[in-house]
Amino acid sequence: MIAVFTRAQGAVRLLEPAAVMAVAMPPDAARAASPAEDFVQNNVQQGLNILNGGGSKEQKREEFRNFLLKQTDLKRIADYTLGPVKNAASPADLAAFENAFREYAFAVYESEFTKYSGQTLKVTGSIQRKPGDYLVSTVLVDPNKSNDRDPIRVDFRILGTPGHFTVADIIVLGLDLAITEQDDFSAFLAQNNNSVKALTEELKKRADNVRAGGDLSGK
Repeated sequence: MIAVFTRAQGAVRLLEPAAVMAVAMPPDAARAASPAEDFVQNNVQQGLNILNGGGSKEQKREEFRNFLLKQTDLKRIADYTLGPVKNAASPADLAAFENAFREYAFAVYESEFTKYSGQTLKVTGSIQRKPGDYLVSTVLVDPNKSNDRDPIRVDFRILGTPGHFTVADIIVLGLDLAITEQDDFSAFLAQNNNSVKALTEELKKRADNVRAGGDLSGK
């Protein structure tokens, strides 16, 4: 989830400063949507619909988890946030960290996307950064407001080919979770003898804190 999403502003943010390079085309421009844009429009809206739909909180949480597992490359994001320490971690410690990060991402994405309850996603444009690597720009629109002057911008980095796309990055309001988390994790590791086990336990605490309604810092 990525989110991704900053702590102070309460926004989720997930991988690569290239997000600032995104150029959104005018919403009313006559053009054919790309396969990457179609993927975002259809699949991300599905995630919003899960959280906005009926059913118990537990049912929606389980559906949303399955949705994220299917549509996002959480292992790739986890390894990115761990940085160079990943290369020195044992396979067992790395697997435990990836599992803890996945639970943390579930909590973060659910928390952040729930804030936009009732809103719909509108694709505004995209750029192809290189073959198989796209940045799709969208805005969240409140259907109950006839003139939403400040829609929330969300960019999605999409990797793959039609029929095999995954979300590798989510940038909300221009802010990116993976970069922020990598910096935060690096600082934590520096203070804890580069212990991946210690970071894994910290992530478990942060996930519990987010689910309880706290912020992403785990404090």
